[in-house]
This record gives sequence, structure tokens and C-alpha cells, in this order.
Amino acid sequence: MQTACQAVQHQRGRRSIYNAAVWYYHHCQQRMPVVMVTEDTEAVQQYGSETEGVFVISFKSYLDNFWPDLKAARELCESILQCRRERDSETQESPGKEYPEHLPLEVLAAGVKSGRYVQGILSVNKHRAQVEAFVRLEGASIKDSGLLSDILVHGMKARNRAIHGDVVAVELLPKSEWKGRTAALCENDSEDKASGESPSEPMPTGRVVGVLQKNWRDYVVTFPSKEEVQSQGKNAQKILVIPWDHRIPKIRISTQQAEALQNFRVVVRIDSWESTSLYPNGHFVRVLGRIGDLEGEIATILVENSISVVPFSEAQMCEMPVNTPENPWKVRPEEARKRRDLRGTHLVFSIDPKGCEDVDDALSIRALSCGDLELGVHIADVTHFVAPNSCIDVEARARATTYYLADRRYDMLPSVLSADLCSLLGGVDRYAVSVIWELDETSYEIKKVWYGRTIIRSAYKLFYEAAQELLEGNFTVADDIPEFKDLDEKSRQSRLEELAWAIGKLTDVARHVRAKRDSCGALELEGVEVRVQLDEKKNIHDLIPKQPLEVHETVAECMILANHWVARKIWEHFPHQALLRQHPPPHQEFFAELRECARAKGFSIDTRSNKTLADSLDNANDPSDPIVNRLLRSMATQAMANALYFSTGSCGEEEFRHYGLALDKYTHFTSPIRRYSDIIVHRLLMAAISKDKKMESKENLLSNKDLEELCRHINNRNRAAQRAQKLSTELFQCMYFKDKDPETEERCTADGVIYSIRTNGVLVFIPRFGIKGAAYLKNKEGLVITCGADSHSEWKPGSLQRCQNKITSTTTGGESVTFRLFDHVTVRISVQAVRCHSDTIRLEIVSNRPYLTPDTEPLHPGSLLPKSELVKEVTRSLEEARLAQDAEGDGIRDECRQYCQTKGRSLYALLEEIKDLALLDVSDQHGI
Repeated sequence: MQTACQAVQHQRGRRSIYNAAVWYYHHCQQRMPVVMVTEDTEAVQQYGSETEGVFVISFKSYLDNFWPDLKAARELCESILQCRRERDSETQESPGKEYPEHLPLEVLAAGVKSGRYVQGILSVNKHRAQVEAFVRLEGASIKDSGLLSDILVHGMKARNRAIHGDVVAVELLPKSEWKGRTAALCENDSEDKASGESPSEPMPTGRVVGVLQKNWRDYVVTFPSKEEVQSQGKNAQKILVIPWDHRIPKIRISTQQAEALQNFRVVVRIDSWESTSLYPNGHFVRVLGRIGDLEGEIATILVENSISVVPFSEAQMCEMPVNTPENPWKVRPEEARKRRDLRGTHLVFSIDPKGCEDVDDALSIRALSCGDLELGVHIADVTHFVAPNSCIDVEARARATTYYLADRRYDMLPSVLSADLCSLLGGVDRYAVSVIWELDETSYEIKKVWYGRTIIRSAYKLFYEAAQELLEGNFTVADDIPEFKDLDEKSRQSRLEELAWAIGKLTDVARHVRAKRDSCGALELEGVEVRVQLDEKKNIHDLIPKQPLEVHETVAECMILANHWVARKIWEHFPHQALLRQHPPPHQEFFAELRECARAKGFSIDTRSNKTLADSLDNANDPSDPIVNRLLRSMATQAMANALYFSTGSCGEEEFRHYGLALDKYTHFTSPIRRYSDIIVHRLLMAAISKDKKMESKENLLSNKDLEELCRHINNRNRAAQRAQKLSTELFQCMYFKDKDPETEERCTADGVIYSIRTNGVLVFIPRFGIKGAAYLKNKEGLVITCGADSHSEWKPGSLQRCQNKITSTTTGGESVTFRLFDHVTVRISVQAVRCHSDTIRLEIVSNRPYLTPDTEPLHPGSLLPKSELVKEVTRSLEEARLAQDAEGDGIRDECRQYCQTKGRSLYALLEEIKDLALLDVSDQHGI
């Protein structure tokens, strides 16, 4: 129903749009017809023939007359129109309300301002999606509400049609109605509702009274099986499809293709969710690929994280410099005069993973004539090639980051920059932005620092393992370094000694810098890192846990030092519009599980500050089991908030501090090839240098408001990149174990360490594969686990009793077995295939004793997986699956090959993410 006022406003708006179309037609001197597309039938009738050359038609007529060959667009249009018709008819036929109406926006805004309602982002628990959701407070609600925790929204009625990610207004319930979250492990909602487990202590609980901002997106769904379709009722064209994301409710769409799309992942959009409907209404958009197909599953991950991987446009590529054998790129003389030339004076080299193409940082160190040292960090000068507000700059800003998946990457910038002219490759001239420090000869204290644009020629493109060998004095590795191959023995030895000295001196300086940060409370944390090793055809070859080397730490410390000094520089010159990176101190309640686990081993963890936490973690070492310290550091990582970009004008200086790195100011400067934040920082640094020289800056700097908005966008895209990387790693982990028989396959049995106790099971870490997951001690039939005299497990009737750091399983026959924190157990690994969602790793305890390898030696925690015929079998099966894919799958695969440039991500990037505390734990998938 429209009020008279609303009807008048609608007519005015309709007339204004039509007048604009007529004006544009005359502005083009009547040489080009103008089409006004509308679904307003009155507008079509009123204005359709009023002005010659201005067509007012419906969208369906527009497609039929102007684009008759676009069959997919016409089908999509018909799907949307059908949804609208059904929604209107349902509203008329179903006067009964399933949910309360949302309050008007003006009422919500006034309620939030007065404190009656609390504003926040709805976060649904994917393991209990029908039961548990939480509202994370934001904005003024954090300070004004006085709440120390999230707000629980219990049940779908209380959620009132809000969808995961929406910004909502919540009304708190009386304390007598507060509930607690369930402490049991669970895989799905039905199991959770039937578990009968007692919840934890009551927490603030509320109900959604309105949605302030819908954050709906494209959703990947699967059609139900034929049997389920038939059971859905009389109208088979209206189908409840099941979203891939557990947190999203089923979506009702209209389609005649349900049977044909049974085995495909498809994309849908939500159109509306009326108060009279149990489910939201949506429409079909497109097909992604077959269920279980690698490219289809990768496409699902990308869509679910709103990651676009379309090719760079012609307009964007036209802005790129040319570097071909016929027309090679060269340093321009006029540009050389503006830069400090380091090509003849500095030994510059890079250290990266094998096969790395996007080399965005290089290092140098030399002794000065006065006896002091000069340390240099040299970063690719991306902003020389990417002008502000150019087509490629706008695209890079939208992407915000390079997306690294387990087997591929999608670049933020075209490869002519990321893998060529902005990659600091060996033996070629490159533009760089450098930070160069003069250090005291003995104490390594910084005496002065220089910032500026430079020209460099990297002498060596080293990989981490080779640099580590040189650091340890093993010169035989020179055979693996291309730059040494054509040298005579004398030159070779001399240059090897020069390079080894530089790496050794860099490492000494890095140790000093690290020790200084350690004294201020820098944290050394543990992340679950698994690299998927692929062969040339991108088939799974191995799963390898992270193996850190000291040279990783050397490179990381140099980058952290550069980021810190650049942060200080840009903040001094632009105190209200500098882009920095903050890491707030974590809430103390998040450390409860860490302290409890440490106590089980007799350790005390002091979490009052980053310094006391770092010291406590250093002291929490069990000489007989190094895994204990790794797990405690991993728990500390999980307790942390993510580091975030922000504009310095948006908060006080006391909030700038980076908790994990123990630095008062920090930013990202060292990776402009793959992070848009670094491009902004480079521009700020260039503006600061111009200011020092009293020159007019050429950089158009963002205001505090615009920069803060950009930071929110970059933070959002970074979270999406982390989720996509995590999901792709899990996908490959499942593919690795899929089709293996857990009962007979040796690789499916491994040593695990219990790191958390729940009411119906335990969480286990498997060092060999870097996997964390749930192992149930009580199955769906109500049987509990027990271990006989030979320590092998069986399922029998009985009960579980959980204590603080242990859980005991007792059978009705009196047998009992106790599992304690940090116990080593033998675990069987299998894959649970779920048609509508992603496959998951399933863990089952088969013995309460540590797993012994066939030669009776316990598996070493850091040992790597050997190559075997079993891995080749996986490779062959994947290759067969690829050959069986249809033409649509082939098209997707060709596109991926075209835009994928490396086999994996930079190890330094992984290490830096640990430092920035932005890692996500695989155990998130088990309902913790």
C-alpha cells in the first residue's frame, strides 16, 4: 500500500528520469536513440510514444528486441520476474506471519542512539546454524552498551530473517531469559539439537528487531536430490536449494532446470524475505561446475568470498609498459637523474622461495669507510607504473590484494608488472624505493636513515634453502645458484665469500633487531601451515608442514624494520591521513583455554601484557615433547584479534600500537606488487620525501574519511583472501585423503596430540599433516569409545565424564579409559563427503597410545612426508577425473591456466602473516 504522498513522490521520480532521457537524446543532437528500461507499466503506457527517439520499455521487451541472441540473459530475466510474481501472490495468499515485521530504519537509528537497541554484525555459528548466532558489536555500541562479550541470538525466530553478515539492531532480553552457548562438538544442527548437552554459562541474549544494512551477496547452492524435490510439495518448479555455506538458510527459487542441475554447483541471489515466509526468495544466476570437480570447487570458494578473477581489461592493459624481445624496457635517462643509482656500489640480492616470480623485495649490506655498516631494504617501485586513479589503479584498489590459493594465485596487478618490470629479478635494472640505514659497527644501533627512489640491479636471486646453506658455511650449494655457474674457480670463491659475509652480517643485524623487539614483548607465535606440493600438471604430490629456517627470520626482521621506519616517517608528515596497521591487545577472557591447557602441564601463562605472555610462552617448554609449546603458541595466536589497516586521523595515538610485534607504529610498505595498502603507503612516503625537500608533491593524498573507507575495504578483502586460502588448503587436504581406504592405507593413520577437551570428544592436532580436527568419544548411536588391553579402540554402551583437563569414557561393563590434554594418540584420517557442502576431514581415535611407524620409531613431529607410489595413485586418479570433464570445465581450466602464475605463495608472506597474527585455525570447522 502506498500513501498519497508516496504516490506523488513516485510519479515525480518517474517523470524526472524520463526528462533526463529526453534531455540526453537532444544533447546527442537526436543522432542516437535513448532507451529507458523500467518495470513500471504506467510509465511504459504514459511515456512509451511521447517522444520520437526515446523508447520506454520493459526489461523483457528490451532483451527481446535489442538482444534476441542472449538466451541466458532472457532466462535470468524470466526467473526474476517469476520470483516477483510468486512473491506478490504469496503475500496475498499468506496473511499469517512467520516472523515479526522489522522496525522502520528511523526507529532503529533512534533506538541505537538512545541505547535501547544494540547495533552489530550478525555472525551465524555454521555448526549450529539453526540455533546459534552472535552479534558482534560495532561503532558506538561497543562503548555505550557496557557489554564485554558478543550477544547470543538463539533460534531462527529471534534472528528474524537476518542473514549472516547483516548489520542488525538487537534488543537485549531480560537476564532471566539469557542462554549459554553449547560446549559439545557437533557436525550439524540436528545432532546439536539432539545432543542434550548442558550449555555454558548464560551470556547476554537478544532478538533482532531490524536490519540496518543487508550484506547479501551471490550464494553457491546445490539442488536437492530427486527424492527431496518430490517431497517438497505440489509445485515442483519452486525448489528449496541448499547453500554451500552452512550459515545461510535454504533459498526458494523458481526453475524448470532442477533435474538437469542435480549434480552441479550453481549461483543464486536472494531477492527478498517476507515476514510471511519461512525461507528467503531468490533466483538462479549461473552454473559453476560439477560437484566434486576441482575447478568447480575452486570457483565455489571464489564466489563464496566475493573474489572476482576476470581478466584485466583492454583499457587497463593499454596503460602497461612494454617489455618484449623486440622492444625491451630500459631505464630512461631523465628518470635516472631523479634517482640514487646503486647498481655499481651495492651488492643487492633477493631471498625467496624456489620458483618465485613476484620478487618485490631485495636486501643489501656493506661496510662503510668509517667502519659503520649500511643496511638497505629495496622494494619494487610499483607507483612509478601505477598512476593514481588510472584504470589499473582503480582495478588494483578493487582487488586490494593478490589472492593465493593452494595451487594458484590471482594477481592484483598484470603479470607484466608483478612478474616482470616490478619484480626485482637478478641481473636486470629495476626501479626501487629504498630505505637505507647507517648502523653502528658493533652495537648495530641506527645512526641515521635515508628514504628515496633508487635504481638497482640485483646480483643474485637466491632461494631460502640456498641462503641457509651459505649462512651455515656450505659453499657446495653454489652449484644450484645460476649466477655462479659460468665463473672461474677464483672468481667463484671470491664472490661466494662476499655473499656469505653479507648473509651472515644480515643475520647478525636481524638477531639484534629481534632481540630489541623481544625485550619490548614481541610474540613468537605458531600457525598451522601446510604447503600443498604439486607436480607440473598441478596434481597433488605431497602435503608438507611448514619448516622454518633462520634465514626466514632474517628476511622477515628486515622487512619489519622497514615497515616500522616508514610508518614513523609517513605519520610524522601526515599525522591525520597516514595508513598504518594496528593490532589491538586481545580480550583477557580469550586466553582462558590457553591458561587452562598450560596448567595441565604445570606451566603458568601470564597474559597481562605482550611481554609477560612472550616470556611465559618461552618458559612453557616440555623437553620430552616439543609439540606442547607449538600448541600453546597456536592457542595464543587464536586468542588474538586480527591486525587491521586504519587511518591515523580516525583514532588516538595510543591505539596505533601493534601488540604482536611490540611496535608503537607499523605499516605495510614491502609488498606493493600484491597489496594495495603498500601502494598507498608508497605514495605517502613519496609525498613525505617531497615535503622534506620543500617540493610540491605530485601525489593526490586521500582525506582521513576516504582513507578510512578504503581501509575497511582492504581489511574486508584481506579476510576474504585468508578464508579462500584456508578453504583451498582444506580442499586439497580432502582430495589427498579421498579414495584411500582408511582401514588399510598407512598414510591414513598418524600420531595426534589432544589439545582441547569437549563434553563429547576432543580436539586433536596431527603434526605430520598440520591438521587440527575433532575426534568424537561418543558416536551418533550413543556408544562411547573404550580401549582394550591391546590399546585399540571399540565402541560400547556407556557414558562420558569431563573434568577440567581430562575426559573419561566408562562402559556399562565397567571398562574405562581416560584421555588427558597433550596425550599422544593414534588417529585414523578419512574424508566425510557431503554433497551440498565442502568435504571435511574426519578423525577417529583408534588407540590411546602414540602412533609408531613400521620401524617401531615414534614419528618425529617435524618429519616430512616421503614420496611414494600412493601419492602417484592420487595424481593418476585426479588426471583421469580431469580428462573426463566436460567442455564447460575445460573452459574454466584454460582460464585458470592463463591467469595463474605461480605454484604456491611466498613463504615470507606466510611468515609475515604469522607476525601480523592474521592466521585462521583449521579447528574452526569443528564447532569450537
